[in-house]
Amino acid sequence: MNDAPHVPVMLDEVLAYLEPAAARPGAVAVDATLGAGGHSEALLTAHPGLTVVGVDRDPNALDLASKRLAGFGDRFVPARAVYDEIPEVLRAGGFKALDAVLFDLGVSSMQLDQRERGFAYSQDAPLDMRMNPDDALTAATVVNTYAPGDLVRILRTYGEEKFATRVVSAIVDARSKAPITSTGVLADLVKDAIPQAGKRTGGNPAKRTFQALRIEVNGELETWERALPAALDAMNPGGRVVVLSYHSLEDRITKQELAKRAKSNSPAGLPVDLPGTEPTFRLLTKKAQQPTQTELDRNPRSAPARLRAAERIAPSTRAGGAS
Repeated sequence: MNDAPHVPVMLDEVLAYLEPAAARPGAVAVDATLGAGGHSEALLTAHPGLTVVGVDRDPNALDLASKRLAGFGDRFVPARAVYDEIPEVLRAGGFKALDAVLFDLGVSSMQLDQRERGFAYSQDAPLDMRMNPDDALTAATVVNTYAPGDLVRILRTYGEEKFATRVVSAIVDARSKAPITSTGVLADLVKDAIPQAGKRTGGNPAKRTFQALRIEVNGELETWERALPAALDAMNPGGRVVVLSYHSLEDRITKQELAKRAKSNSPAGLPVDLPGTEPTFRLLTKKAQQPTQTELDRNPRSAPARLRAAERIAPSTRAGGAS
């Protein structure tokens, strides 16, 4: 999977959806998952009056992206934080609200390609998976110390692994003999635990277990449930949000939150919405948008991506529906 590193996913679509908000004079955008800085670079290049606040919990990503974007001067503002801390980041930077926000969720190509980070099941490395290397919890801790029932729940919920019980039984048996400390050992355990019929589709059989562990280690879903509402609340009227999700659990949270805000809360049957019950957002995507075949050919890692976008409605023009 090293044939397409660091390529911004669905870049044309991201730019198109954010353009009306990002092009406004003095606009402020938040790249809430900065990574290697590809999306931010494209936004800053396309909109000379835009300031981008780049948020990432990974100091390595912040350092590399800051060097990449140094030529934009103070139009790029790096911030080491988790993306549910956007309101605090805005206040610290002296920004009252934001006009555009991009969330490109999950693990970045840069992190996958750094073998020592322990995200990839295809390379043997220490079993780590921390997006913030200063955090205490690692995948090795989860695998070696969590109760079997908790491991089964994590694999079923976060990895949607049908054979979670078999995988966990293999893990518990192996760790009783010696701690499981490498990605290679864990990947082999998972592969051996899954029956042959379960290996015929879906790619590497360890993929779902590794996804589940990564989500648990980094608290991704709980963070996302806080982050999206916080960002939407911080947006100016006419502001736009784009979310790139890579598995169904992230996308479900996104879909439900955006749909809730695009719906009137007035009692049914009223000719107009009661004050304070109007929709506050307009959906720009009726359903999740997927990468084109051209994108897939250029960047195979974009295959799981699902894009949703919405626009905050000005109070005087609020109306429901998608376009």
